[in-house]
Amino acid sequence: MATFFHEDEILGKAYDARIMRRLLTYVRPYMRLTVLALVLLLLVSVIDLAGPALVGFGIDRYIVPQTQSLSASARGLGLLGVASVYLLILLVGLALRYLHVLMLSIIGQRIMFDMRSQMFEHLQRLSLSFFDHNPVGRLMTRLTNDVDSLNEMFTSGAISIFGDVLTILGITVLLLVINWQLALVTFVVMPPLFWIASYFRVAMRDNFRAIRVRLARINAYIAENIGGMYIVQLFNREQRNYERFDDLNRDYLAQTVRSLFYFISFSSITNFLSALAVALIIWYGGGRVLVGALTLGALVAYLQYVDRFFLPVRDLAEKYNILQSAMASSERIFKVLDEPIIVQDPSEPQTFGKVHGEIEFRDVWFAYNPGDWVLKGISFKIRPGERVAFVGATGAGKTSLISLISRFYDVQKGAVCIDGIDVRDVRQKDLRKHVGTVLQDPFIFSGTIASNIRLHDKSISDERVRKAAEYVNAAHFIEQLPHKYEEEVRERGAGLSVGQKQLLAFARAIAFNPEILLILDEATSSVDTETEVLIQDALNKLMLSRTSIIIAHRLSTIRNVDRIIVMHKGRIVEEGTHEELLNRQGVYRRLYDYQYAQ
Repeated sequence: MATFFHEDEILGKAYDARIMRRLLTYVRPYMRLTVLALVLLLLVSVIDLAGPALVGFGIDRYIVPQTQSLSASARGLGLLGVASVYLLILLVGLALRYLHVLMLSIIGQRIMFDMRSQMFEHLQRLSLSFFDHNPVGRLMTRLTNDVDSLNEMFTSGAISIFGDVLTILGITVLLLVINWQLALVTFVVMPPLFWIASYFRVAMRDNFRAIRVRLARINAYIAENIGGMYIVQLFNREQRNYERFDDLNRDYLAQTVRSLFYFISFSSITNFLSALAVALIIWYGGGRVLVGALTLGALVAYLQYVDRFFLPVRDLAEKYNILQSAMASSERIFKVLDEPIIVQDPSEPQTFGKVHGEIEFRDVWFAYNPGDWVLKGISFKIRPGERVAFVGATGAGKTSLISLISRFYDVQKGAVCIDGIDVRDVRQKDLRKHVGTVLQDPFIFSGTIASNIRLHDKSISDERVRKAAEYVNAAHFIEQLPHKYEEEVRERGAGLSVGQKQLLAFARAIAFNPEILLILDEATSSVDTETEVLIQDALNKLMLSRTSIIIAHRLSTIRNVDRIIVMHKGRIVEEGTHEELLNRQGVYRRLYDYQYAQ
């Protein structure tokens, strides 16, 4: 079975007090509601304990032969009174239980809101290296399924378990008070019940962790296939991919069925032991009634208490399911939240002031993975307003330069400076607002044409959006759309051509008007000749009065730049103009001859 990135199996305790304490920090902002829910739960538990006692009182006082001293009408009125009180208790219990569930639901939803917000904020602050090793489907599982599991714990698990424990303790005391000998008979079934619960605790813990891992695999595989559906269908991979998904799905099904087996087995065994306890009570308690050592009402009340005693015990099987799922989910959520933010703002950041756009790499060494150097001792300086192109074979390290200038990654050695200031000494927000980036495959968000240009920045007016589109030749195709700038764009720009998406990306760059530089990464590839002319004209406009770096494989697009830097295996090997490099008969000449000899 193929492995998707690393499998983040987490092996910890079934109940981890450290994790629970951390989870409770999300409850603190809603402590008043939580206390109210606990008070309501306590009242519900007390009211539930009153019912059997009332039934026992009614039987002994108004039904059994000892009450023949009362008239029939008196017994009838007495039973009516008992029934009325019992009904009142039920109504009060119903109202309190409704308020209790409402409070828990509100608390759970608010905690989910806070946790999702914290996770989304943290994910946005993580460096790109984290996303290089974690597929989208896995992260979606953390934000959706795992958070939902925690919501179920807060609404149906943690506080409810507390209520179940209170109920069990309360009933235990009442059983001992009613008849301690009968209570000892009842408790005979408890040792095997505790042993069975301990066995299933370990089994369900491991099973829930396995389920989470397999669900993350499925989500990751689905996200990958939907994102690459064009390639899947182009290379007739539908059947092979379905077979692979079927394997993952069956593996997930097997783990889920195993979970059901554990739950049903534990519930069935608990029901059997409960029935066994009732049988022992009827046998022993009935004998005590016959000899007059126990009243019939007390025996009936005792049987009802025993049934209510095992009801929370049976519920604990489901609650334990919820708790196990929540513990597994918590471990995985906190693993994401504990992921260190490698690229951080300095404690005392510098400011650029008036930006001129000078870029300098000072003996830069950089590796995505330790020891596997992508850039090796890179040094160069780009003057303000200069247009510089970087060329080289695939894997030479060209695109890494863009990531370092925007500080998506930090260098291991050396420094990247803008206007003489190390980019690590500036806040990322201040740095990136001066950087306009147009990539080979521009990302288009779902929304309108206008929202994709301004990226929901309210400071960019509609007029500025239109002028930016006109300036880069994007207005021509936008004006032909049915709703023009308010035309809805589907996810990732589905329905737009490659050239149209490029022009939208150019309009976006112009609308934000980066002061220092524009970084271009093979932006004119994969388009027709007419669109390429429009794009090339837009590029020339974009580069006016801006420090520009062009990363290109097609050498025809960079003839008019001020300088070309040639890279090979992470090092700079040549530098000069187009004509100078052709005359040197070096790496650039070989690249040029290879392209135009085809």
